[in-house]
Amino acid sequence: QAQLVESGGGLVQAGGSLRLSCAASGGTFSTHNMAMGWFRQAPGKEREFVATINWSGSSTDYADSVKGRFTISRNNAKSTMYLQMDSLKPEDTAVYYCAASRGTYDSTAEYTYDYWGQGTQVTVSS
Repeated sequence: QAQLVESGGGLVQAGGSLRLSCAASGGTFSTHNMAMGWFRQAPGKEREFVATINWSGSSTDYADSVKGRFTISRNNAKSTMYLQMDSLKPEDTAVYYCAASRGTYDSTAEYTYDYWGQGTQVTVSS
């Protein structure tokens, strides 16, 4: 069964860094020709867009709140996407979800994504 699996979450102090990974698994499922993205959901809030990358990695987009601190990248040979998070703030605390779209263009809209991971918790202490 096609699925996405996130890893790399954890507890970190403000100002620290974490690197999230999102790997495709399940038979022949591959994300190499899919746009992908990261979203997050903080307690009591709706899920929000964080970052997106097109199928080749040549185009990316970020939420204003993470620009200059987070970097999205991918390795298509490994069907894996990454989110490097630097200068973390307590307000970055959330469950982070990765997603993949059958389309090839990067997208900030949740409805354009067809596959979702289960999420990984990121907690930033002050």
